[in-house]
Amino acid sequence: MSNADIHAPARGPGDHSVRDQIVAAATEHFSYYGYEKTTVSDLARAIGFSKAYIYKFFASKQAIGEAICHTCLLGIERQIEAAISSTDGAPEQLRRMFRAAVEASVELFNQDRKLYEIAVAAASEGWPTATGYEARVRAHLQAILERGRAAGDFERRTPLDEAAQAVYLVMRPYLNPLLLRESLRYSDQAPGQLSSLILRSLSP
Repeated sequence: MSNADIHAPARGPGDHSVRDQIVAAATEHFSYYGYEKTTVSDLARAIGFSKAYIYKFFASKQAIGEAICHTCLLGIERQIEAAISSTDGAPEQLRRMFRAAVEASVELFNQDRKLYEIAVAAASEGWPTATGYEARVRAHLQAILERGRAAGDFERRTPLDEAAQAVYLVMRPYLNPLLLRESLRYSDQAPGQLSSLILRSLSP
């Protein structure tokens, strides 16, 4: 499934208010009953639409889940971008990015566990929303490393893409919804300790 399948009304009328109504009903049901236990038939009854009509707007329950997941992950990404843009130095950008990503992910987890199940499903099943989010996070990391290397803050011996991937793998247990549940007890100290370790490894 492509991003166009998630957002573009290719399967039916371009009435965004109806799509929004479906997503709002789905969010409420997923939040109360959980993603796995809610069916498209449940959503149809809640909204007063036929199941066939919902399928004019979304190809599947996953497509509805993707729309919700996209909103959640976009919120985290915006906090990451705000943290990066709040300072100029690459080392501090990396520190702030790590902390912002962890805090935003933990906030989502604590806010609504059943809604968080959608993000877990997205990560475990490789939904485009999840893989796209991970790719953009790695791109942010690579851009920070490039700026750090240009300023002389980071070493240049390691290939850039390899360094970015290694840093991402250190951060991943606190960014990936599927892994975060197992890493929560370390979420307070991890951003500071691990970012310090990363920065020492990146020193020229």
